[in-house]
Order: sequence, then structure tokens, then C-alpha cells
Amino acid sequence: MTGTQQDLKLTYDPTKPFGHFVLYTEPDLGVVTAHVQGTVVIEHRSAYVQEWLDRLQRCEPNPLHTTLVANQEIPKLFHACVDEDADSPSAIAGTGCVCRRTFTDPAFGLPVIGEHFRTCTDDGRSRALPWKTQDIDQWTYRTYTPVGLRDGESLASLIIDRDTFWMRTDRGTLALLPQRRAHGFGLAGTGGRGALAEFIQQLADSNGRDTFIGRPRSTTRPAPRIEDYLQQLDGRHPHTLTLADLKNLAA
Repeated sequence: MTGTQQDLKLTYDPTKPFGHFVLYTEPDLGVVTAHVQGTVVIEHRSAYVQEWLDRLQRCEPNPLHTTLVANQEIPKLFHACVDEDADSPSAIAGTGCVCRRTFTDPAFGLPVIGEHFRTCTDDGRSRALPWKTQDIDQWTYRTYTPVGLRDGESLASLIIDRDTFWMRTDRGTLALLPQRRAHGFGLAGTGGRGALAEFIQQLADSNGRDTFIGRPRSTTRPAPRIEDYLQQLDGRHPHTLTLADLKNLAA
């Protein structure tokens, strides 16, 4: 028996106690990347990023990880870092590297991909990038944001960490702020700043309990003090706003 749906093909053999299935997704179009699910890229380092990284668990690539990369990038998920295999397809000129590592965030079960970029140097000059005079060795992380906190949890504080936005729950868990795809948060543009102001108003009105991002956008503008605060905020340094702070801005 073979049944076919939009993204799932299941083949069942009645003589065996199991079935085989193939899940096909296009990045940003598959069943995983629902319209309420936002993608976040984390490039900088901070105490909050490090706390999140320390929580991640290394794992083998799975179908969820493939939804975070373009189709042609999927094979690279299975290539080792040059630090683990000097003959890896990800190695560049000996010690350079362009590998991918796959992780799971155990707090929310979300896939995470670490993208490694390291140049190869010789006497302080890069052979891979001759115009560079310094080594580059950096990791960039790509993941989905949760659509909301787990049942029974509420927000205790909101953290603005450059262009990454976190919330600390009443149980002490650090979580990425829920975002809609194509409706992200930001401080530089009016669209991202407006979306963040709306979400802050939602958090304040619900006493930190309504963290679900999938609700229709409110027709009521957030309190002017919220937008004024975000517009004047210096995004180069982390800022923490307790629930009391949010309620004060939204009053």
C-alpha cells in the first residue's frame, strides 16, 4: 500500500512491522517551516549566546537540519570539520575549513546548524584569501525560534542582545524570542522595531504569559513609550528589561 500526500510518501509492506517514509522539503517551503516559524542567524558572541551554545547537544544531521540550508548545501552537513578530519571535503588548503555542525536545542527540540569559516594562513598571510592579513576563524549559528514558551512558563525578562532577542522564563530558561517568518524583530528599521514593540505590548498585557507569536497582528498600536524607548536604544550593548519594566513602558 502506498499513500501520497503533499510532503510525505509512505510505503507499507504488510509482511513487516514497520514502514519506510521519505520526507521531502524545500528550504522555507516545507512542513517544518510553517508561516509562524522564524529563522534566526546568530553571528556575534555574548554571554547570552554562550549560555545558549553551552546548552546545545551535538547530533547527527536529521531532516529538520536540512530545512535550514539550501538543497545543494545538504551534503555538507555530513562532512567533518578539518579539526576532526584533515582530509574532510570541508578542508581548505590544509587548515582552512567551511564545514557545518549539527546540534539540537534540548529545551525546545529545535535544530541548530553551526557554520564554520576558517581561512588558512602562512606566515600571517592567507593563501585562501590573499588580500587578508589576519586569520578568520568564526562560527555562525542558524536555527528556528520557538513559536512560544511551553505550557506553564511565562516571561520574566526580555533581553536585547544586539540583533538577537532573548527571553528569560520564570524558570530561568533562556529562549530565543518567538518570531514569524518574514516578520522579524530589529532596532534599525521601522518594520522590525514596530514588530518588537507590538510583541512587548502583548507580553505586558498578558503579564508575560502570552508569548505565542502566531496570533493575528493587533490593530491597536503599542504604547508610544515602547516605540520611543526602542528608537533611542543603543543596540551595541545588551539590555535587559524585566516584566515590570515592560509593563511600565506599556502603561
